[in-house]
Amino acid sequence: MKRRQLTLFLMAGLVPGASLAQTAEPRRIGVLIDGSAPHLLPGALQRDLAALGFTEGREVVFDVRYADGRRDRANELAAELVRGGADVIAAHFTPAVRAAMEATRTIPIIMAPAGAPVETGLVASLSKPGGNVTGVTNMAAELGGRRLQLLKDMLPALDCVAVLASTQDPFTKPFLSYMQDAAKGGGLRLEPAMAEGPADFERAFAAMVAAGAGAVVIQGVFNTQRARILELVARHRLPTMWFDRQAVLAGGLVSLSANTADIHKRAASMTAKVLKGAKPADLPVEQPSVFELVVNLEAARAMQLSVPQAVLTQADEILE
Repeated sequence: MKRRQLTLFLMAGLVPGASLAQTAEPRRIGVLIDGSAPHLLPGALQRDLAALGFTEGREVVFDVRYADGRRDRANELAAELVRGGADVIAAHFTPAVRAAMEATRTIPIIMAPAGAPVETGLVASLSKPGGNVTGVTNMAAELGGRRLQLLKDMLPALDCVAVLASTQDPFTKPFLSYMQDAAKGGGLRLEPAMAEGPADFERAFAAMVAAGAGAVVIQGVFNTQRARILELVARHRLPTMWFDRQAVLAGGLVSLSANTADIHKRAASMTAKVLKGAKPADLPVEQPSVFELVVNLEAARAMQLSVPQAVLTQADEILE
């Protein structure tokens, strides 16, 4: 190459063979989490995107926000991420996705994850999302019947199951609907106990006990308030089904959910595709293929509950 041509290429940043990543600004990834810190998603995205060639500080930078279960806070934080120049927003759970959608109709939004996204209006369909939203569903609503069956297997005399459900989460409607249908088919009575947040937990658990509930299912949006919920569970001696392995590690009885690591890898993969130029409208929503059943035998013993061998043989993890 002649000296004059080389000089012009250098001035334009177009030296043949040079990496664009060496001259381009890192892309900004906003992460909006409906709950509280600490949370597994930011670290998982950082790790999984690095494995796909997007290293933090070089190709990408992360801007993480926690809404602490408050809808108004989620809306404020989503607007902050948009003003901060996010190139893509990864949103955890339906309230965060909805807040991001209200803040922008152009910046790509990755559900990481969100349940029942068609029923809650986040996407037009799983195969053709439309708009600026795609990502991963955790099939949390669809697992409702299986959760009830596991509780019935563990407690053969069970006839009433309470549900700690959110008044603030659009996912609540399909979440309860799937379980209501399963409860009717299984001869169980379902008693939703509605709560806006932790201030309502005491009242909600009192209502469960008054209704004669023999077990309770916790909606996933409350996972980050598990410490307070576990106190009430211990006080009322209610066997509890969770959406989150972390809650069982913290002392909960049992959880059935999509595998968290698998969900995070899928969300990272879809984020990478968007960073490479793919449009969310053209990326089908992905569904999990790996699920995990976790049982805490120590928590069972504390409730003087004997977990049947038939349940233990299905468990992916048993905590002694």
